Amino acid sequence: MTRKASFAPVVDGYTRVLILGSLPGEASLQAGRYYAHPRNRLWHLVGAVVGEDLPELSYDERLAVLRRHGIGLWDVVKSGQRTGSLDSALRDVEGNALADLVDALPALRAIGFNGATAMRIGSRLIGPDAGVALVPLPSSSPAHAAMSLAEKTSAWLALRPYLRRASLQ
Repeated sequence: MTRKASFAPVVDGYTRVLILGSLPGEASLQAGRYYAHPRNRLWHLVGAVVGEDLPELSYDERLAVLRRHGIGLWDVVKSGQRTGSLDSALRDVEGNALADLVDALPALRAIGFNGATAMRIGSRLIGPDAGVALVPLPSSSPAHAAMSLAEKTSAWLALRPYLRRASLQ
């Protein structure tokens, strides 16, 4: 089994919503970028949340759109052993310093967990007193085929209210 490591977080001082996955899959690790598997629906789902067609953009443009809308990306697992890309194959997991990152993001209002594994590991690492909303989301992975894209999109739209500026609420 090979030990795999997560990427650096994509955040800044304006991040209002942090989307946490578990650990990048094989396609992402090979490409050196988040959610690189062509059947992963993360870019479709976040595009629906912000009202932009993210799959049509280059990777750098996608990240710029996320930053513009106050969305950050990271993973709950810093490193772990895994053969393949399935979360169920994760072993010997070391978590990322999520509580420290949450404390360092002054505008953060919510954390969206991309899948059950991210929620299980991440909520434990963050702790009960995060001071932000913790939003469970259906996984964007092609392995999570129990829900249609429309059903997943409906669930992911729960992130929208956290992106609104305080003056609009």
